[in-house]
Amino acid sequence: MKQRIITGLIGGAAFLFLIYAGGAWYSLLVFLLAVIGHFEFMRMAGLKPWSVAGLLGYVLLAGILWPSLSFASLLAIRTPDLMLAVLLLLLIYSVLRKNQFHIEHIALTIVGALYIGFGFTYMAATRNLPDGLMLTVLVILGIWSTDSGAYFVGKAIGRHKLWPQISPNKTIEGSLGGLFASIVVVLAVNAWLGSLSVGQALILAVVAGLIGQLGDLVESGLKRHFGVKDSGQLIPGHGGVLDRFDSFLLVFPVLHLLGIV
Repeated sequence: MKQRIITGLIGGAAFLFLIYAGGAWYSLLVFLLAVIGHFEFMRMAGLKPWSVAGLLGYVLLAGILWPSLSFASLLAIRTPDLMLAVLLLLLIYSVLRKNQFHIEHIALTIVGALYIGFGFTYMAATRNLPDGLMLTVLVILGIWSTDSGAYFVGKAIGRHKLWPQISPNKTIEGSLGGLFASIVVVLAVNAWLGSLSVGQALILAVVAGLIGQLGDLVESGLKRHFGVKDSGQLIPGHGGVLDRFDSFLLVFPVLHLLGIV
């Protein structure tokens, strides 16, 4: 627990600093997190991250993410054409490998790139908005307060299991506590420093509180399906990138679809 708290504080402070810095620094961070996250996903799924198909997965991921990065103007990428090219190459590769790399492997490679690519795409794109710094901070505070609220309320009064087949330690009481914490923190910070209307801030807080927990359950379901405890060991006491950013991968895209970010 001590190691978890120390690495969490140091990592959180560095993360917030790079969000504040924005520009190329933040874009580079997001790009690296996405690449590491995709590496973790492929390894969990039993795919070879450095095979031909694995490299095509990285290309697809980069093609999805690239237009949202601050240095995207350095190289023009037509994402739909790139996605089509990767799909065709994966199909051809499956034939050349005589079905040792088959359709399920193709599906996992593509789904991993889409899941991680779009999640980090809207995480980067939000920071690029005129009020992107405050929006990004509000989303992250909503997610972090949800995690903390769910943990402490669940420990204190949690009795009824939320979804034991996927995550046996989560409780309904903890989930509601996390949602409440997100609403309180986001509304308070927005009233102090932000510029969203109360309605917009409330939507953001609810999405962070509900979809953030759903993102965590998605990742828990993947790990349970693939039979692993953590997605990786990059962050001492916290696991891998996907373990730490699973909520982000759903919250930012949903807020984009709702027109909040």
